[in-house]
Amino acid sequence: MSEGPLRITITCTECESGINITPTKNADVAKCDICSHEEAVSFSEEHFKNILKECPCCQRKDFYKQKDFNRKIGVVLFVIASIIYLFTFDYTYGIPVSLIILWLVDLFLFKKIPPVVICYKCQSIFRSVANIEEIYDFNHEMNDRIIYSDHNFHGEQLEH
Repeated sequence: MSEGPLRITITCTECESGINITPTKNADVAKCDICSHEEAVSFSEEHFKNILKECPCCQRKDFYKQKDFNRKIGVVLFVIASIIYLFTFDYTYGIPVSLIILWLVDLFLFKKIPPVVICYKCQSIFRSVANIEEIYDFNHEMNDRIIYSDHNFHGEQLEH
């Protein structure tokens, strides 16, 4: 399923810009192109095989997968469809045609856009992950425990 090398997007802790990297031998830092800040990274042999078991940035093992879609674009599309609905309400007899069209576009994009893996702790984004089937979808409780109390699940999925 993965195409090409593992591609990683790290968020710079200084300026919050994206730092795009791929695993390379002997690499121990990723340098931000905007502010020149260096983020520590540590690649394992698994990373060279596109296998994600441990985050090279924060060394945590807790990940989730989601579609690789920009959330801001999704919100903008919804707002535009809602505004169109408000101005066409009289002409469509109250049927939310623009929202139905948005739903169809969303369904199409959902089928076409590939998934990415994201680290719960540092929010690094991983593309072309070979073992993506092993990664679970986003879990709100895990996210809250990791972000607010620094809980470490060691790669185990929280289940009740």
